[in-house]
Amino acid sequence: MQMSVQSNDAVLAYLARFDSGSTAEYFAGPPNLCGRYHYGDGPGGFNFARETIAVRQAIARIAANAQDAGEIGYLGSLPTDHHFPGFAEANPCALLPPNVRPRIWLGNASTVACHYDTYDNLACAVAGRRRFTLYPPDAIGDLYVGPIDHTLSGQPISLATGAASDDPQYPRFAAARARAVMVELAPGDALYLPKLWWHQVEALDPVNILVNYWWDGFSAGPDAPHTAMLLAMIAIAERPAAERDAWRAYFDHYVFRPDGHPLAHMPDAQHGVLGPLGQGNYGRIRALVMRLLRGQ
Repeated sequence: MQMSVQSNDAVLAYLARFDSGSTAEYFAGPPNLCGRYHYGDGPGGFNFARETIAVRQAIARIAANAQDAGEIGYLGSLPTDHHFPGFAEANPCALLPPNVRPRIWLGNASTVACHYDTYDNLACAVAGRRRFTLYPPDAIGDLYVGPIDHTLSGQPISLATGAASDDPQYPRFAAARARAVMVELAPGDALYLPKLWWHQVEALDPVNILVNYWWDGFSAGPDAPHTAMLLAMIAIAERPAAERDAWRAYFDHYVFRPDGHPLAHMPDAQHGVLGPLGQGNYGRIRALVMRLLRGQ
């Protein structure tokens, strides 16, 4: 942050000191993009181009763009241990365990479309200002979310948040907009984002750098909730409405448990696989699921 106070060149030069010589995916868009990376008529159905280039070259282009706006450039989610070794040790975060490793996001003025992450997130502004617009997870139906398998950068995005406020395509978005929370970070500020909260991120200055920390290893493992949702799409999503309603009741009872444990009326010793996962039930349930998926 001290470097960012001096100048854009100073903070980019500081970051380049840690450069490992690696390559990364660089988003490049024309000036008339106004920094809004989205779907479009360009390569792959997007309004920007993707290039795999040396990180050092990308940093140089971002610095040049800040002077003449020949393009809008962006590097996202770069693990520092791979791309900038030594950065984490030189800039430790006392709020999180040392095994939670930082990532760096840098680019010109731009807007990252409204999306969610499956990890808890601590976002720290290092250079430039960032404006976050947040929506709770249960606003998903009012955000008009795009496809989950053809995305800009991994997670599905809201189509409504990038449209005009009165766009007739998205009539329910007004309800989500009324619930939005907006916060602007200056260099040195940080924001905690709980997992699954929707967030649009605007980088407001010619050069912007953000360091973030994601954690929750369970969300990345083979038993991630997202995997369960995809499997449920196969098994339930196109069943008749009455059957879906019935399964909703069973999922509530056994999984979401709004009324408490489903076997609270029985002794703990008789709970079987509905007992605590840590008592061997995790392995039993997982083995059963794997057998069923193999058709055994």
